[in-house]
Amino acid sequence: MSALFHRSCNATLPWADQGEGCYIIDRNGKRYLDACGGAAVSCLGHSDETVKAAIREQLEKLPFAHTGFFTTEAAESFADALAAHAPKGLDRVYPVSGGSEAVEAALKLARQYFLERGEPKRHRFIARRQSYHGNTLGALSTGGNAWRREPFAPLMIETSHISPCYEYRGREEGETPEVYGLRVADELEAELQRLGPETVIAFVAEPVVGATLGAVPSVPGYFKRVREICDRHGILLILDEVMCGMGRTGTLFACEQEGVVPDIATIAKGLGAGYQPVGAMLCSAQIHDTIAGGSGFFQHGHTYIGHPMAMAAAGAVLGRLTDGDVLPGVLSAGATLKGRLTDEFGQHPNVGDIRGRGLFQGVELVQDRETKAPFDPSLKLHKRVKSAAMEAGLMCYPMGGTIDGRQGDHILLAPPFIVTEDQVDELVGKLSTALEVALS
Repeated sequence: MSALFHRSCNATLPWADQGEGCYIIDRNGKRYLDACGGAAVSCLGHSDETVKAAIREQLEKLPFAHTGFFTTEAAESFADALAAHAPKGLDRVYPVSGGSEAVEAALKLARQYFLERGEPKRHRFIARRQSYHGNTLGALSTGGNAWRREPFAPLMIETSHISPCYEYRGREEGETPEVYGLRVADELEAELQRLGPETVIAFVAEPVVGATLGAVPSVPGYFKRVREICDRHGILLILDEVMCGMGRTGTLFACEQEGVVPDIATIAKGLGAGYQPVGAMLCSAQIHDTIAGGSGFFQHGHTYIGHPMAMAAAGAVLGRLTDGDVLPGVLSAGATLKGRLTDEFGQHPNVGDIRGRGLFQGVELVQDRETKAPFDPSLKLHKRVKSAAMEAGLMCYPMGGTIDGRQGDHILLAPPFIVTEDQVDELVGKLSTALEVALS
């Protein structure tokens, strides 16, 4: 009996022992191709010497200094580099230890910003159904994952949810993608009018929806209309790039492909590439300067924010992601992966949709391609796929509840950016085997 409190209390898990490129090796020597980065985390694989050297160097120099007493070269240089590479208008960087922390910081900063502007009536958030923003209570409140939210609903902050931009299931027959995008974006306007726009703090959304929907990008024009609506009513736009950011979709920030800049952005996962637990919230100079010129103190904080070793790791990862070679490789490898998936599953009777951007791809499973009818949730097909994939030596990220939190299954794929063509072939081959076993 282990004393460790596992995520799933009765699970029997293999023991991870070593990392080598795109593979994790268990203590029995079995190799698992990491086709999901754990959870879109390990963008540089499991043995990047540049990042490991940066961590070792910082460990020898200074492992920890509390940000209430000191700043550090590691934190200052990381923040300067990140701001320099961020979309114009995201000027300030607030380091945290992970994605949920980044979203919590964003929500609290947004509220405090309006308090210091003399607008205390703003206390509501609007987000989207079938989104995921983290597991702390504030982040869970804005998230639209019904299964995760339900047990903790009485504890949550006030958030209302509108439709996601989910073209595969939401676009009507005869409706162009652009018209569909404007229709669902205009739900934000309708919800603001219902609530009273003067009571709303921000709209929160993922540029490409990750775990809950399975790599669903918006259609052209959607986020530009959302930005217009936010500006018209003076509410903030918070974009959650915890999973889809840091090069995962082929640009450092996913919102670059939407042609919009948020007021606040959240990043994590790929920012540390798994080498350290780290994330960040970025905000506009206007938001920062409102706090600086008012109370002068952001009423938030955690012990390990700006941790020097995490900052050293994030700085090294950022350097790798922006060296001119990595991001173009994401686009080419992503095109290869999408092509192989289409070749293998494009006519599969139980694959309804293959979508995504860059090395962030999703495969939606259906019982019937023509009607798009999902499998019976009691089959727990996503769990069967995961189990069969692990048996085959493949890590992928299947999830259930794709459609409404209860019905639907998908498989999320987010391999390291260093994945080779041969490994893409291995990925698709093993996924095909796992799907055949799970469906049998």
